[in-house]
Amino acid sequence: MMCPCGSGKLFDTCCAPYHNGAAIAATAEALMRSRYSAYVLGNETYLRATWDERTLPAERLVHDDPTKWLGLEVKQHTPEGDTATGRFVARYKIVGRAKRLHEVSRCGQDGGTVFYVEG
Repeated sequence: MMCPCGSGKLFDTCCAPYHNGAAIAATAEALMRSRYSAYVLGNETYLRATWDERTLPAERLVHDDPTKWLGLEVKQHTPEGDTATGRFVARYKIVGRAKRLHEVSRCGQDGGTVFYVEG
C-alpha cells in the first residue's frame, strides 16, 4: 500500500515505523506526514502519543464520520531551535463535498522527540 502522506513511498517504509513505534519522527515534516497518515487510517493512539499533553484535547480525535482523505501537500517546514513550524494543506471530502484544511502547525522537541503543539 502506498503511504497516505503523499511521499510516494510504501506505507511500510514511510509512516508505518512511526505508527508502530519502531521509529520516532525526527522533523516536523515527518511528524506532519505521519499524523496525516494516522488520521487517514484512524490511528488515534498515534495522534495522542505525538500531541503535546498541555494542548491535547480531551475529546476523540478520530470520528466515525464519512471523511474521505484525498491528499496532503506540505508547503513549508521551518525548524527554529527546539521548535518548528510547518504549513500544509490537507484535502478531504465529507458527504461528497470537497474541503481543504490549511494549517500552520507549531511543533516542539523534547529529547529528540518531535511533537505537535497546536495549529
